[in-house]
Amino acid sequence: MTEALPEATTEFTYDEYAFLCDKIDIQEFGKVFLPIFYIAVFALGLTGNILVVFAIVKEGSKKSITDIYLLNLAVSDLLFVISLPFWASNVVHGWTLGTIPCKAVSSLYYIGFFGGMFFITVISIDRYLAIVRATYSLKSRTMSHGFLIACGVWAMAVLASVPHFVFTQKLETDCISVYPDELKNIWMVFCNVELNTIGFFIPVCIMCYCYFGIIKTLLSCKNQKKTRAIKLILVVVVVFFLFWSPYNVLIFLETLKHYDLFVSCNQIKSLDYAMHLTETVAFSHCCLNPVIYAFAGEKFRKYLYRVCLKYCPFMCFCGPCNRYQVSSSTSYAESILNSNITLNTNDQDGSVFL
Repeated sequence: MTEALPEATTEFTYDEYAFLCDKIDIQEFGKVFLPIFYIAVFALGLTGNILVVFAIVKEGSKKSITDIYLLNLAVSDLLFVISLPFWASNVVHGWTLGTIPCKAVSSLYYIGFFGGMFFITVISIDRYLAIVRATYSLKSRTMSHGFLIACGVWAMAVLASVPHFVFTQKLETDCISVYPDELKNIWMVFCNVELNTIGFFIPVCIMCYCYFGIIKTLLSCKNQKKTRAIKLILVVVVVFFLFWSPYNVLIFLETLKHYDLFVSCNQIKSLDYAMHLTETVAFSHCCLNPVIYAFAGEKFRKYLYRVCLKYCPFMCFCGPCNRYQVSSSTSYAESILNSNITLNTNDQDGSVFL
């Protein structure tokens, strides 16, 4: 993993084994494949997350603590996807901007990355409190607490991102991290370990604990629609794990490469190709966040339908948007997905995504 920007954009020039291994074929592959992928993720992620932001903002005073977390998750994903066109240009043309834009785009990339991970984790904790600890959540899940937690999460995201972009600068035609001599051997390893632990392992453990508790609570509930609710919860966990685990495995293998565990040219090339592929899968997750966390909510589907009806009425009347028309009653599964029902009190917090 080359620090301060996506793996594929700089590894070709600055690799300790470059003099032994010709990576021209990987370079050419990256110039064709990566820009197309980055732009596709940018377009889909920008569209979906902007819709989420507009849906929450337009509801005005009706926002809930869940909406606060969903709004911040969408903003995190927007920061992340905004950086991708710059990396796409960097792959094809090299870095044509200066050091300050290089550092700024790198900071957006990593703050968006860690912010997204942290808010996904916070959402799982919020659901756990709302469903498993319903009585306690009546006091803890307040708007003021939501704002404070969101501010704390952003502070943690910035703090976690600093090691990745603090040494970033433009060097010749690349935007890369240039480390002091005394840090060259340890800093990149430290950053990769941080990505694996704070950016994946800890969030996965928290999510699994929270959703296991939620499923256990749902199984004890006699509601007939609990099966669908459990399936939706499993989708959240399984999709997150499947999209991010291969990428983190490759980051771990990249770390091992610094300890000379992979020295042959074929091994190094295989790691590079695998990093490209797993990176594409992982980055695509930011496009799915609006689908997983927002599109399942009834009010959001209604809002999306109204937007469709306003700006493309022909499409809506012909049928493509009809799938967003929903009944006036909120299903049990949708409520559970958005963690806005407390099973003991049957109280809803009025999220725009219910």
